[in-house]
Amino acid sequence: MNLVRLTEPHNVGELVMLQSLLEGSGIAYMIRHANISSLYPGLPGLDSHVMVAEQDYARAEAILQRLRLDVREVSGEMGE
Repeated sequence: MNLVRLTEPHNVGELVMLQSLLEGSGIAYMIRHANISSLYPGLPGLDSHVMVAEQDYARAEAILQRLRLDVREVSGEMGE
């Protein structure tokens, strides 16, 4: 099984939300540097990487895009 990088969450909250969405969709994933980035936030090279199987990438990317849109919509509402 070939793994490809899906995304690099910006914080632990985003990582947990993404994990929940992937699990709920039945998409297996692996997290590289899951705990290091929470111990040393902001250090280059220590960001968490969410990896998914190559065959699941398209579905996982669609979920990630919906998450990004939802976050933008909520952020936009708060600024009004």
